[in-house]
Amino acid sequence: MIKNVSLVAHGRVQGVGFRYSVHHLATKMNILGTVKNNVDGTVSIEATAEDIILQDFISTIKAGPSAFCRVDQLDITYNTEFKNYTNFEVIS
Repeated sequence: MIKNVSLVAHGRVQGVGFRYSVHHLATKMNILGTVKNNVDGTVSIEATAEDIILQDFISTIKAGPSAFCRVDQLDITYNTEFKNYTNFEVIS
């Protein structure tokens, strides 16, 4: 079943290539959505894919998708509304 999830990553997630690591992972896993920095130092991720793929994606994000970042907390919200993403995009 296709699901959509909103994630907010807390920790050392800005200035360390986190968004680009998330983009690479999402593209590799055929996940659609976006990733962007927030003014409070967190990073927001919107992801749409099959539930099993999202679970693997979330696990990898929690572990930190690159050696330079550290995810201390990951807020997860499953959404009932889907946005019409056609790819996975880094938003500046």
